[in-house]
Amino acid sequence: MNAQALHYAVIGAGPMGLAAAHRLAAAGHRVTVVEADDRLGGMSAAFDFDGLSLERYYHFICKTDVPLFRTLEQFGLSHHLKWTSTQLGFYYQGTWYDWGRPDALLKFPHLNIVDKLRFAAHVLATKRITDWRELDRDNATQWIRRWLGERAYHVLWERLFELKFFELQDNLSAAWIGTRIKRVALSRKSLWREEMGYLDGGSQVLLDEWKRRLDALGAEIRLATPVRQVDVATGADGSPVVTGLNTRHGPIAADRVLSTAPLRYVPRLVPALSNAEKGRIEAIRNIPVACVLLKLKKAATKYFWMNVNDPRIEVPGFIEYSNLNPLPQKVVYVPYYMPATHPKWSWSDSALMDEAQRYLLLTQPQLTAADVIARHVSRYEYAQPICPPGFYAMLPGMKTSVGGFFMADTSYCYPEDRSINESIAVGHQLADAAMALR
Repeated sequence: MNAQALHYAVIGAGPMGLAAAHRLAAAGHRVTVVEADDRLGGMSAAFDFDGLSLERYYHFICKTDVPLFRTLEQFGLSHHLKWTSTQLGFYYQGTWYDWGRPDALLKFPHLNIVDKLRFAAHVLATKRITDWRELDRDNATQWIRRWLGERAYHVLWERLFELKFFELQDNLSAAWIGTRIKRVALSRKSLWREEMGYLDGGSQVLLDEWKRRLDALGAEIRLATPVRQVDVATGADGSPVVTGLNTRHGPIAADRVLSTAPLRYVPRLVPALSNAEKGRIEAIRNIPVACVLLKLKKAATKYFWMNVNDPRIEVPGFIEYSNLNPLPQKVVYVPYYMPATHPKWSWSDSALMDEAQRYLLLTQPQLTAADVIARHVSRYEYAQPICPPGFYAMLPGMKTSVGGFFMADTSYCYPEDRSINESIAVGHQLADAAMALR
């Protein structure tokens, strides 16, 4: 530990918090990580799904995920990174269609040749964007409509926005959806072959290595330790400064505190934040997710990712994860993203599982209820930040008005979407910002 070492407390043991903690500990600082859950990982944490160790929420790796690749290389885990030639499917009005390849686009019967050319031009143009500031100010649905036209937007995109964002669907930044299009479009071995990645052993392999390295560096990880409040004192200049954490299991003294918990929790944890900071945090909305997992006796489809546009089905798609990661059993994720005000958010797990199963069987007549051998629902209250036009300017700074307190969550991945890769990048930025304080 260096002579100028400080004690850092990190709130949250997801990939962002662990990446920040490792960065700090590797620089010679004393680090304590506190996590409310009983395990590491946040949304990447695994659980026992009827005898199968599986992540609560689906994750995939793209060819552009450089911060993740660097971490895997640094940790000696690159051999766990595997690539699969995946296929994309589109269930439109009762019929399955291949998607994601030029020939699939040409064969799709529900768009004319002009629609198809405009769709292709949009993807090609988006792949070349490197500066997202102009699109940050643009509206996502309007941007796509301008490129594709109303008919193609209605067929390909409208239902996806509607069933994920509901009343928020027309208040999203074009930069946010543009980076998603680019990330997937660049994850290819060739024009005809998409490749997505996964970690052999799941994200738990990376989580375990973070823990091993943090242990070796003398860091402490406290699980099942919710934070009640960030302790603050009055500094010499009269401004608030952190002194540590007040947790369920007692106080933890610290020189600096980094929070990777959802921003919505921060005003309650740190009442000393300025009113301006609290206002900016309150202006950032999130929607929850209830993710249904179905374990099957046999494969449902040949597809990994499936978009859906059918009036009988009120989810935007299915993810047959076992077509990416060759698990010993077949697994399908059915995500229900929705505002917390949506009636289905208050549904029981059983009701959600019943509906998700019914939707999958509707699209796969070769399957019956007897083919579903296990079910589960994972819920997360602040799963998807809503990034409206101008979101860059909405984000509060990582460094706050409370001396020694720094904050970030997956909102700071913007304009990229949430992923383990982006969480690593933000975690490193957060640690660097804290260490830069003099």
